[in-house]
Amino acid sequence: MKLALVGDIGGTNARFALWKNQQLESVQVLATADHASPEEAISLYLSGLGLAPGSIGSVCLSVAGPVSGDEFKFTNNHWRLSRKGFCQTLQVEQLLLVNDFSAMALGMTRLQPGEFRVVCEGTREPLRPAVVIGPGTGLGVGTLLDLGEGRFAALPGEGGHVDLPLSSPRETQLWQHIFNEIGHVSAETALSGGGLPRVYRAICAVDGHTPVLDTPEAITAAGLAGDPIAVEVLEQFCCWLGRVAGNNVLTTGGRGGVYIVGGG
Repeated sequence: MKLALVGDIGGTNARFALWKNQQLESVQVLATADHASPEEAISLYLSGLGLAPGSIGSVCLSVAGPVSGDEFKFTNNHWRLSRKGFCQTLQVEQLLLVNDFSAMALGMTRLQPGEFRVVCEGTREPLRPAVVIGPGTGLGVGTLLDLGEGRFAALPGEGGHVDLPLSSPRETQLWQHIFNEIGHVSAETALSGGGLPRVYRAICAVDGHTPVLDTPEAITAAGLAGDPIAVEVLEQFCCWLGRVAGNNVLTTGGRGGVYIVGGG
């Protein structure tokens, strides 16, 4: 019996594993920037396990972007994929592509106690939609529907590309600086790995400070250490993230809960 391979491909990292005996085995993380295509990355992964092309019968990939047709262009990385070409190159019989935040939403159904942290107390309504949102290389948004009797459905979407919601003159000033820098300001232009430095630069520009931090890691560390500018950046980031999540709750009637997850 041939093996099955599963993968989660984000903008920065690609995670691969074998599905065997109802569990994941041989999990590895590869940087998408280091490989020309998903076929190349998977071939390297398989060769490292001593597996030849043709040893995998089925592949299921969670991918960032809308899924339809034979051709797929990944969001936030340089990879492209042809279903037909992929199957021919890797000698695969079946390929299933799933929107990454549809997969993430379905993954919430397998969480066990202790595998999540409650950040806002409340009473969820199990049969109402739940919102899943995650800032990473981009901003992913998905919706989970509980159909009852252990059945679930996930609704794919591109909610990270909605306009960034503003509610104060201060936020309008920040928006104007970001707009001058990149043009259209979607939610993910602020709520992502690249967005955090963008918000930092906007706050520095509006308040007349010289930016000295240029990475999400440096800004986060400075904020946790009490640097006042970095603290405001993190607070503004969380405020906008909460507002985008709240807007999705209002749109979907998402009283089944809000899950904040990691991105790719």
